[in-house]
Amino acid sequence: MKTRQTRDQVAVEYTWNLNDLFESQEAWEQELVEIVQHLPVVTAFKGQLHTSGETLLACLEANEAIHVRANIAATYARLRSSEDGTNPQNQANSARVGDVVSQLNAALSFIPSEILALPEGKIESFLAEEPGLKVFRKSLNDLLETKPYRLSAETEEAFAAMGEVFSAPYNIYARGKLSDMSFGPVHDSEGNERPVSFALFETDYEMSSDPTLRRASYESFSKTLASYQNSFAAVYATEVKRQTVMSRLRGYETVTDMLLKPQQVTLDMYHNILDIIGNELAPHMRRYAKLKAKELGLEKLAFCDLKAPLDPEFSPPITIEEAGQKILASLQVMGPEYTAIMEKALNERWIDYVDNVGKSTGAFCSTTYSKHSYILITWSGNMRSAFTLAHELGHCGHFMLATREQSFTNSRPSLYFIEAPSTLNELLLAQHIVEQSDDPRLKRWVILQLMNTYYHNFVTHLLEARMQRKVYEAAQKDVPLTAKQLSEWKGQVLADFWGDAVDLDAAASLTWMRQPHYYMGLYPYTYAAGLTASTAMAASIKEEGQPAVDRWIEVLKAGGTLTPLELMKKAGVDMSDPQPIREAVAYVGSLVDELERLF
Repeated sequence: MKTRQTRDQVAVEYTWNLNDLFESQEAWEQELVEIVQHLPVVTAFKGQLHTSGETLLACLEANEAIHVRANIAATYARLRSSEDGTNPQNQANSARVGDVVSQLNAALSFIPSEILALPEGKIESFLAEEPGLKVFRKSLNDLLETKPYRLSAETEEAFAAMGEVFSAPYNIYARGKLSDMSFGPVHDSEGNERPVSFALFETDYEMSSDPTLRRASYESFSKTLASYQNSFAAVYATEVKRQTVMSRLRGYETVTDMLLKPQQVTLDMYHNILDIIGNELAPHMRRYAKLKAKELGLEKLAFCDLKAPLDPEFSPPITIEEAGQKILASLQVMGPEYTAIMEKALNERWIDYVDNVGKSTGAFCSTTYSKHSYILITWSGNMRSAFTLAHELGHCGHFMLATREQSFTNSRPSLYFIEAPSTLNELLLAQHIVEQSDDPRLKRWVILQLMNTYYHNFVTHLLEARMQRKVYEAAQKDVPLTAKQLSEWKGQVLADFWGDAVDLDAAASLTWMRQPHYYMGLYPYTYAAGLTASTAMAASIKEEGQPAVDRWIEVLKAGGTLTPLELMKKAGVDMSDPQPIREAVAYVGSLVDELERLF
C-alpha cells in the first residue's frame, strides 16, 4: 500500500519557504521576547489619549507597529502548524504565540476604551488638528459605531486576556481533525490498497472516476467522522455558546447582528444571498444531478457521487508546472503589476503543494503585512487543483496589492468582499482555456470545471451558511446543540436543496463536521457573495476590456478603506440590489442548459 509521507520526507521544492518570515526557531522565539519587551512603549500612552490629536496619532502608530510584528510571529506559528499539526514543536509554538497575543491584546485594550470614552466630537476635532490621523479616519469611525456595544474598560481587558481560551473550540477541532483522526485504508477497482485521509478524500478520491474507490473511501471517511460526532458537536456547541453569550453581554439584538457588524453587511444583504441562491439555484442543480446520474448510468445519484467527473476520459492529468503556466497565461489580462506577483508566488516558494501526515486540509492564502503571501494546497494532479490554485492566487494578488498601497490598519477589506478576487481568477482561467480552442468537447470540459467552482461556492459553502442560520436561530432560543440535532438540521438543509435528485444517506448529514468555516463566524455565505460579484466582473472584463480591469485593480488596491458595498460599486456591481445575485444564478442555469445540450 502506498503510504502518506511525513513532513520530513516531502520534496522541499514543493513546500513553502517560511525562512522568509524567520530564519530559525530561535529567531522566532527571540522576536516573541522582544515583542513583549516592547509593550511598555505603547502602554506608556495609557490615560493620555484625551490630551491631543498628536498624542493619539503617536499611540495609534505605535500600536500598529507592534501588531504588525505580532501578526508576523503568529502567522509563522500558524503556518508551521498547518504544514504539520502532529509536530509537538508546532503545537507548542501555537500555544506560546497564543499566550503572547492574548497578553498583547489585554495590555492594549485601553486604546479603544479610551477613544470611546472621549466626549462627542472630540475625534473630529483631533482629525482636524492632526493631518497624520487621516489614515486612521475610517478605523476610528468604525470603532465609534461599536460604542453602544462596548463594555467597561476592565471587562474588555479581561476578555482580551482570554483570547487563547476563546479560540479553544477551533483549536480543539483542528487538532482532532488533523492529528487524531485516522481512516481505514480501502481498495480501488484494480485491487490496490489506498490510504485515506481528510486531504486525500476531499481533493482526490471524492472526485475519482473509479466508483469503487469513490464509494469505499466515502464509507471509510464517514465511519471515522461518525465516531467523533459527539465530541465535535460539544466543541462546536461551545463555540456557538461563546458567541451567543458575548452578543447578549454586549447588547446586540441577536448573535447574527453581532457577527455581521464587523462585515458592514445588513441583514437583508445576508438573507438575500442565502434565500435567492438557495431557492433559485436548487432547480438548476437538481437538473445537473439528474444529468450526472444519467451519464454515469445510475438510477439516482448518491451523495458520494456528486463530485464524480462527467467526462473522466477527457480529464488529463496536469502537473504543478503546467498549471502555473496556464494560470499565468489566463491572468495576462490583469496587467504586468498583477502578473508579476503571480510569477513570484509560483517561482519563489510561496506555495506548499504536497500532502503529508498532519497537513491542513483544503486550501488557503495567508498574507501578513510587510511580508509576502503564503498559499497552502494539496495538489492532486487534476484540473480542480489548478482552479483551486488560481483561486488562492487571487487572494494573494489582492492582499499583496492592498498591503502595498494601504497602511496596516486599512489593508483588510470586509469578509463580504474577500472571496470576489479569488473566484474571479477561476472564471478568468476558464475563459482563457475556452478561447484557446474551438473543440466542443473541450468547451464541455471547461463548463464542467466552472460547475465545480459554482458548486463549491454556491452549493457547498451556501448550504453551510443555511445550516449556520438554523444553528444561530436555535442558539438564540437556547436550544441545546447535540450531534443528533446538528445532523438533523444538516440533513434537512441538503434535502430541501436537492429534493428527489440525490439519494442522501445518513453519512451526508455529518458534513457539518468537515469544514472549519463554522468556527469563523458568518464566513461561509461570503463565498457566494464573492462569486456573485466576480461573475458580474468577469462579464465586464470580457465586454469592456481594459477599463473594467483598471477599475478592478483600483478596487484591489483600496484594501479596507471602503465598505464592501462601496468596493463592489466602485467595480461596477451593486450588491444592495438582488439583481446581480439572480443574474449569477441564471448564468449557472445557462451552464446546465449547455451541458444538457452537449451531452
